[in-house]
Amino acid sequence: MAILKTLTENEKKLLRHRFYRKNEIAFHEGELCTCICIVINGSFDIVSYSYKGKEILYNSIRKDEMFGNNLILSSEPFYRGNVIAKKESEIAIIEQPTFLYLMRNNEAFLKEYLRVQSEFGKSLNAKIKLLSFSLAEERLNYYLLMHDGVVTYKYITALAEQLNLTREVLSRLLTKLEKERKIKRTNKTIELIKK
Repeated sequence: MAILKTLTENEKKLLRHRFYRKNEIAFHEGELCTCICIVINGSFDIVSYSYKGKEILYNSIRKDEMFGNNLILSSEPFYRGNVIAKKESEIAIIEQPTFLYLMRNNEAFLKEYLRVQSEFGKSLNAKIKLLSFSLAEERLNYYLLMHDGVVTYKYITALAEQLNLTREVLSRLLTKLEKERKIKRTNKTIELIKK
């Protein structure tokens, strides 16, 4: 990750590394967040559960991304869900005192951290705007426009989750829009047809 590249060799020695097996919980919901974690290898999901036991996926964190960064200086620095390794994974851990030291003494680290936070804010605003559309078609159109008119997906279920729609609703919508020639679908790609 770019943020790790800002560190000197001596600063890198201040970090700890931890390894996790697939499905191992790194941090539990409600646990105090005392560090920022950068995914070196693997990936993690942050999940919680509804009162009826339905799993709620808050976020997926992949290689070179970080978590804990939005909690470490928060007035309520507690994990909102379980942080679960989706495969064998490794993280670099920056404890709060080290984080504050780096913010004070490494301008490149500070700038990169603030850039990541700014990008997260932009992404969150886009997600809020996406969810403000009540109609599924409006939501899909906005999502396509956010991605320059072309979206590639691995699984239709994952795309439906991104749009906060059910798989069935999204499948019906895609079929309808394709018949109306508003989108073009090939393999795992959806393209908005511009008029």
